Amino acid sequence: MQLITFTNRGIFCAKGNFYIDPWLPVDHAVITHGHADHARRGSKHYLCHKFTAPILRLRIDANLSISTVDYNETVFINGVKLSMHPAGHIIGSAQIRLEYEGYVAVISGDYKTEYDGLSTAFEPVRCNEFVTESTFGLPIYNWLPQQKLFDDIKKWIAGNQAQNKTSVFIAYSLGKAQRLMKGLEGDAKIFVHNAINNLNTAIESCGIILPATQIINMEMNKADVQNNIVILPPALLGTNLIKKIPNAAVAICSGWMQVRGSRRWQAADAGFAVSDHADWNGLLSAIKATGAQKVFVTHGSTATFSKYLNEIGIEAAEVATQYGKEDEEMIAEPEKTDG
Repeated sequence: MQLITFTNRGIFCAKGNFYIDPWLPVDHAVITHGHADHARRGSKHYLCHKFTAPILRLRIDANLSISTVDYNETVFINGVKLSMHPAGHIIGSAQIRLEYEGYVAVISGDYKTEYDGLSTAFEPVRCNEFVTESTFGLPIYNWLPQQKLFDDIKKWIAGNQAQNKTSVFIAYSLGKAQRLMKGLEGDAKIFVHNAINNLNTAIESCGIILPATQIINMEMNKADVQNNIVILPPALLGTNLIKKIPNAAVAICSGWMQVRGSRRWQAADAGFAVSDHADWNGLLSAIKATGAQKVFVTHGSTATFSKYLNEIGIEAAEVATQYGKEDEEMIAEPEKTDG
């Protein structure tokens, strides 16, 4: 049995008559998380985790038709048993587990295997077939442990403060910005762009408590900002807003920094490999834990990663999708725009 197929609209479950993260409008869309490449406008009805709903209403339409479930809660759709399980990628991110007549498929969306202190920790789900991302599916990508990563970031901030510099972080508005806020809470005042503030408000509407922040804009009081922390989305790198920040030292936060470094960006002073995706070892450990007999490898280093899986005895196939095209990890890469 094969529970899912890959169509020109997205991942389709024919038995349940619904799509998972479709990239074209459909009647029934099941959404893994709120990033724009996985949650697109135009579908008639959406099913997602309860923490993702306010994000979709903010980003797509306030009047969106949405049903929600919690982690490990079960619903039946045309005889297909569906549940959502933590993906650890961002707040509300979920792996979609489908079961029909004892056969199980899991669509992981995007995932991160190390707990970040904010998103619900990743949980492997046993299945017959597993759909995995491979954004960083190359052996060179191995993230520092979270504690070591933030120790390095905090040392950079302290060095900036010793020189009366303001630490500016370029980080995607949904996921990475909140992770930085959590990891840097208490080190200095945190200022964020309005786009990040709007998402913070949506997330907090679910009862999630985020660190206190202030909104930064062109009319800001420079004395209030200096020596503190500013978090901005990637689109603002090199803009006038950054130029108005007093003594700004700019750091890009992206998994690509693992190998490419800040020297590739003339407007950046530092780079930190902060990623909300699994690294090479994380991908392998997650896939092995599923026990899946068949693995479908989507967006990222699909050829290399699927080849390696087959070499170690895990049947794998590349699948072309439209995921990754609006992912922050791709936006941050200067020579790529489509993954």
